Amino acid sequence: MCHAHKFGGSSVANAERIHNVAALLRASNSPRIVVVSAMQGVTDNLTALANAALSAKPWRCNWTTLRERQLRSARELGADDAVHAWLDRELQALHALLSTPSPQPEWFARVQGLGEVWSSRLLQLALGDEAGGWTRLDARDVLVVRHDELGAGVDWDASRRNLAAWRETHRQPNVVITGFIARDGDGAITTLGRNGSDYSSAIFAVLFDAAELTIWTDVDGVLSADPRLVPDAVCLESMSYAEACELAYFGAKVLHPQTMAPAMQARLPIRIRNTLNPAAPGTLISKTFEPAASPVKGLSLVPDMAVLELVGAGLIGVPGTAERMFAALHAEGVSVTMISQGSSEHSICCVVRAGQAERGRGAVHAAFSAAIANGQVEGVRVTTGIAVLAAVGDGMVGTPGVSARLFAGLAQAGVNIRAIAQGASERNISVAISAADATRGLRAVHSAFWLSPQTLSVGIIGPGNVGRALLAQLAQASMQRDGSDRGGPDLRLRAIANSRRMHLAQRALDPASAHALFDDGEALDLDRFTAHVRAAHLPHALIVDCSGSDAVAARYADWLAAGIHVVTPNKQAGSGPLARWLAIRTATRRGGHFRYEATVGAGLPVIQTLRSQLDTGDELLEVEGVFSGTLAWLFNSFDGSAPFSQLLAEARALGYTEPDPRDDLSGADVARKLVILAREAGRELSLEDVEVENLVPPALRGIPLDDFLARLHELDAPLQARLDAANSEGRSLRYLAQLDHDGNARVGLVAPEPGHASLHGRLSDNLIQFRTRRYADNPLVVQGPGAGPDVTAAGVFGDILAIAQAVGARR
Repeated sequence: MCHAHKFGGSSVANAERIHNVAALLRASNSPRIVVVSAMQGVTDNLTALANAALSAKPWRCNWTTLRERQLRSARELGADDAVHAWLDRELQALHALLSTPSPQPEWFARVQGLGEVWSSRLLQLALGDEAGGWTRLDARDVLVVRHDELGAGVDWDASRRNLAAWRETHRQPNVVITGFIARDGDGAITTLGRNGSDYSSAIFAVLFDAAELTIWTDVDGVLSADPRLVPDAVCLESMSYAEACELAYFGAKVLHPQTMAPAMQARLPIRIRNTLNPAAPGTLISKTFEPAASPVKGLSLVPDMAVLELVGAGLIGVPGTAERMFAALHAEGVSVTMISQGSSEHSICCVVRAGQAERGRGAVHAAFSAAIANGQVEGVRVTTGIAVLAAVGDGMVGTPGVSARLFAGLAQAGVNIRAIAQGASERNISVAISAADATRGLRAVHSAFWLSPQTLSVGIIGPGNVGRALLAQLAQASMQRDGSDRGGPDLRLRAIANSRRMHLAQRALDPASAHALFDDGEALDLDRFTAHVRAAHLPHALIVDCSGSDAVAARYADWLAAGIHVVTPNKQAGSGPLARWLAIRTATRRGGHFRYEATVGAGLPVIQTLRSQLDTGDELLEVEGVFSGTLAWLFNSFDGSAPFSQLLAEARALGYTEPDPRDDLSGADVARKLVILAREAGRELSLEDVEVENLVPPALRGIPLDDFLARLHELDAPLQARLDAANSEGRSLRYLAQLDHDGNARVGLVAPEPGHASLHGRLSDNLIQFRTRRYADNPLVVQGPGAGPDVTAAGVFGDILAIAQAVGARR
């Protein structure tokens, strides 16, 4: 039993590649039949020459260029005088055909199909001609087809008779066969249509009773999506005939749709392999369904489409409406790609090629003109700029949740669906979406089914201490990531910015060195920064704001409304103007995700803990705690053995305070954190509503920093007096934030009663306790380091990963 092979135009593009093909074929000892396409670009050249000749335009210069290419290839393959003379006669015959153009289809087919005649002879030459055991079959001598609306159908009986006669005079075990060309029932030369060599290969594989057909291309096999649109597309090990048919129909480039029919009838396995990478195993297509990790095997995108919709109350319950509509489209030669109709029957829509949309509108309008005139039908609408995204897989059959995952993936990427279609076989779900969203939607769905990592386009603003720590953590995580986990997150850093400059990158930046790129950057333009991060070709966008800028926080609502996710340790949004906060919350309901855990407890799960209680029906009664690591250290250390000013100077030297310690002592930062928690609990609290005790005496608040540091001793007497008063009652001092059940908020110095949780924390720990209806007697406490670049960055990173999981990435 022989093995069949087919080589496409890219595989025989020049003499070097033809030599490569010959080497591949010599590696097998079994009898082989080889169907070959024209050299890459030659069919297009011949079509252009034929059209030029028919329209009386100049063609001889292009004919000369084509002739030189063919003869040069023959010379490079070592053609002798006889082969060279044969090829030149063929080319002169083309010249004669072009000199006497004819409107008859056979003339055009004769010209169009010469490329396969030439390439098959060149491949036979490279294989050693008949002396090497290779003969050549001109498909026009064997293959008979008939053309109808479904394309070229094979006359199997006539073709088998012709092949039997041919084989009586050709005894070589190996055969090179011309693809693409054939004859019709009247003996006229015809072709199988564009890309028809795939079809030819399946037909001849069946005629020769081959054990398997290998189609050699310039890719490693059938990919899960177009790699030009989804760089992370994966090569499929196997797929069924049905899956291959669906993908081929919806534009997968590896296979011609008609190729499947002969193979399916004969149960002929087909393997797709790469001429340029023959070591790759390729993709096996057969009758057998092989279960896979994902129910979807592949995705395809058909661009340049339009939605044609017939709308009207007069359509409801009227038999024959669909028949009239599609009969009109058929009569006008308009091809329908997908159909969608709601159960209300108020409208019926279909997706057609954009170039046929206006013709289709006219045909349907004419068919329903009377109903439109009397108001029973509103009219015919056409929406252009549409693409069809199709998800295909045998694993979809009977698997709940496939549609939900597809729709969720599109929704997370901000892609609206215009129409939906699914056949009863459940093997395909097709959706019509805006062409502007097509690439982003394709990538989002590809990731949603874990065929590739879930990609987020990331921009970071404010690479200061926290920002740099975050970049370091991203770099470390990238190094540790297992590349085999196609369902994990792909955090693609594409932009960084500080208060003055930004760097935008088309490819992913290395987080380890990104902070050094500002010298090569440009002036900060947040509009351009935003547009760059919200790249149309990437499914998800995320901006991480590590600045303390109020101006940046003012953009959150717009970013979220546009579907851009936001993560921040910046307290300005959560504690700033209430109207802005409410706008942000509104934007999150229909837009991007907003995560801000690090605004209160750095890496501590403070907001998460509160949120989980509220979301499960608990009620917040009170919040109290130590919200500042700096103030925690100061008052855990302040026992009267050393003056407060000495402790403050020591804390500043250790880096525990802000450069200006008054920022810590003012209580403003603690107040902001309390406002954020109050708002999280549903209270409409503003900073102005918080009673704040500023530990800096009024005389020291507005003076230069150096003067303040020289007068630190002025803090000692009042604070020592407060400590003495607390000690007299057996108590200590703590700077606490407090929110009661009535919404009263205060931050300031208090002397908690013995046993209070704040008296038993570590030196610099934050400690927040929630008293709720469930935790009324024994408050729920969150305690741990609440400050420092590394723990804050860890909190930010945790929020980033939470968003990645929310949009479909696996843990």
